Amino acid sequence: MTKAELKNLIDVASGRKPADLVIKNCKIVNVFSGEIEYGEIAIVGDKIAGFGKIDYDGEKIIDAEGKFAAPGFIDAHIHIESSYISPEELGKIIVPCGTTSIIADPHEIANVCGLEGMKYMFAAAKNTKLQIIYSVPSCVPATDFEDSGAVLEAADMEKILSEENVFGLGELMNAPGVINCDDKVLDKILLAKKFNKLIDGHGPNLAGKELNAYVSAGILGDHECMTVAEMQEKISAGMYILIREGSACHNLRDLIKGVSEKNSRRLLLCSDDRQPKTILKYGHLNNHLKICVAEKLNPVTAIQMATLNTAEAFRLFDRGAIKAGLRADIVLLEDLKNFVADKVFIGGELVAEGGKYLPEIVKQDISTVRGSVRVKNFSAESLKMNLLSNKVHAIKILPGGVVTKKITATVDLDSAGDFIFNPAQDICKVAVIERHHETGKVGLGFLAGYGIKSGAVAVSVAHDSHNIIVAGVNNLEMAFAVQSLINMEGGMVVVKNGKILAKIPLPIAGIMSSESGDWVKENLEKLHKIAHAELEINKNVEPVMTLTFMSLPVIPELKLTDRGLFDYTKFNFINLNAE
Repeated sequence: MTKAELKNLIDVASGRKPADLVIKNCKIVNVFSGEIEYGEIAIVGDKIAGFGKIDYDGEKIIDAEGKFAAPGFIDAHIHIESSYISPEELGKIIVPCGTTSIIADPHEIANVCGLEGMKYMFAAAKNTKLQIIYSVPSCVPATDFEDSGAVLEAADMEKILSEENVFGLGELMNAPGVINCDDKVLDKILLAKKFNKLIDGHGPNLAGKELNAYVSAGILGDHECMTVAEMQEKISAGMYILIREGSACHNLRDLIKGVSEKNSRRLLLCSDDRQPKTILKYGHLNNHLKICVAEKLNPVTAIQMATLNTAEAFRLFDRGAIKAGLRADIVLLEDLKNFVADKVFIGGELVAEGGKYLPEIVKQDISTVRGSVRVKNFSAESLKMNLLSNKVHAIKILPGGVVTKKITATVDLDSAGDFIFNPAQDICKVAVIERHHETGKVGLGFLAGYGIKSGAVAVSVAHDSHNIIVAGVNNLEMAFAVQSLINMEGGMVVVKNGKILAKIPLPIAGIMSSESGDWVKENLEKLHKIAHAELEINKNVEPVMTLTFMSLPVIPELKLTDRGLFDYTKFNFINLNAE
């Protein structure tokens, strides 16, 4: 800010000069006092000059007609790539919901394209009014137990981590690496400390001494709490808790029961992974707020969790409240029950009205992040098993999240020890195929609870290294699905009897569409409908996003990577055979 700009701000705040814009007749949500105040808001440039029961003159006047004026919502943790759309398109669909800023970790695309992928995300962020604050991914790859498209060590991160618009180190998913003092992990932590940057966390089930060890490294918060008891222990340990409500993981209703007057200021709201299908049907953080109020939480407390708490936790000291001198990121709400946004202002500019995004969309060129699907010598033969026993370990899907259970099952085998699908048994074959370096690696396993009865589903989104993951009833169907993905540069595909029933190309690093959010929503709904109806996948299982998390080895209890079956509790690979 220049001296002239500061003087102008003070002159407007004091009433000596008219504001650029005055929003009159508001019910202002004051996240500092916890009260709702009637008054008006004066804006000059991109900042709030003043507010309250004060009569300001303005070049432009907007009558809020008694609507509630709240600070713009801030998503405390999100992966843009998991929406399957570009940053520009994500801004188009979440800004009308009242979200004005997001804390984004681009580790999905970094795991595919490395620094080139991050450069694309940074450039694309400039094309949206949504304020995108990035971190530098801490885990590329997430562990040493899978093959990603890139490897980022501390030396690779130094230049980008030093930049002003980067808040710090992204979620440290390798919690065991922190606790066991892995040299490479410690180097990244020390690099963040060198630049006085924050370190975001990811520590499912950590407790006791292990939790203290993790927190001692300077970890800010965690979005992986599953129970109120876990949340309370982590708050007591000094962490912020980011309560997640995504498309696959639904923790909000469970955790909101543990919110109190004593701990609410340590709680933030986030979506983590949220698809256009979910956003366009239910909303974004406004939906989180609706759930909070439905669960009897005070609406102002809920809004604090979506605004001020996040701003303070992530050192976004220029936003998060309606206060003189802060950014004019403001959402006008119809009520504090359904949280429907009537108008949204970002930096004093009206950017959404009546559910519509107003600015013209210009998209970043995607040529640097195309052509990322590279598979060598793959065929149905690659999927054959040679099991010595029909007693096997299987990944059991658990509803409402991405945590799985390790179970043992008895399956049917042919004379060569390969799996034979039994429609009466809810177990299918699952495979992860390396797709970055043409290594030919294929990990094989079993998936229980998916419900599939015919065909196959394949996706080139497989957290976090984003190899190809496919589940199906036989090798031919699965191989056809994989080859279909290769042919379209990555995406999602549902096949049956050697035919493609539904597909969504994802040319941006094999994980994002170049189409609009509406297009992805419509086609994803179609794909889901076909997967449930034609393949008979369990109605309670989201057929795509659920599958994409079955390869994430840093989430309990059993997962599959391109190198084999991984047991989180042992933090090592195990044999498919259970005996």
